[in-house]
Amino acid sequence: MLNAAKGRDFEHGYRLHLQQLKLKGLQPKTIDAYARAIRRIGAYFDGRIDSLSEQQVTDYFAELVETHSWSTVKLDLYGLKFYYAHVLRQPWVAPGLIKAPRSQRLPDIVSVEETQRIIAATRVLSYRVFFFTLYSLGLRLGEGLRLQVGDIDAARGRVHVRDAKGNKDRFVPLPQATHRHLRGFWQVHRNPVLLFPSRHGGLEHAARAVSPLDRAGVQGALRKVVAACGLKKRSRPTACGMLMPPT
Repeated sequence: MLNAAKGRDFEHGYRLHLQQLKLKGLQPKTIDAYARAIRRIGAYFDGRIDSLSEQQVTDYFAELVETHSWSTVKLDLYGLKFYYAHVLRQPWVAPGLIKAPRSQRLPDIVSVEETQRIIAATRVLSYRVFFFTLYSLGLRLGEGLRLQVGDIDAARGRVHVRDAKGNKDRFVPLPQATHRHLRGFWQVHRNPVLLFPSRHGGLEHAARAVSPLDRAGVQGALRKVVAACGLKKRSRPTACGMLMPPT
């Protein structure tokens, strides 16, 4: 267990870590991962993480890689390096520590016909329009969920995609078919801000919803549709549907 003094030192460093993570403008998921990394290594070394040797860090990550995924190990490494750079203001003690093995796994490709089957088999209107929009614009799941009414520029035939990969905005072309689907769907729910408002509370509450469709609900709906279509691929909402040209 942490003694009182070490406990105070660790909590102080941890608070500074959280402060720096936010000040550097990192994404919420990254902040959570880097904060979790410090809590984990803090528990392992009983809070004494401000003067670790290269061998101590090496031993720690050698054990971590035996019990956690490479993605977790990598995030913990980056989280600790951030702590050294921005909280301790010290050089990183273990350069070139880990290198994850190369993955040879290729993603499944959804064909045009399969994409059309998935959309046609989706009975819930909000999910059907969402899948069509995601696929026709080539968006990631989070990008689609964040779409707002003001992001649709029909006059210029484009969509403003906010907070895309790398925390950057971008514009993508707006096909006429996608615009028709979005306009018809908006006329159903009439939310003044969100293109895909939450389904909680049904249509009656859609116009007043302040949050978009539930991510887990979208993913679950797609899995069910894929299974109903008899497709064996690991389909999930991604940009793969841009293979389907709207008509």
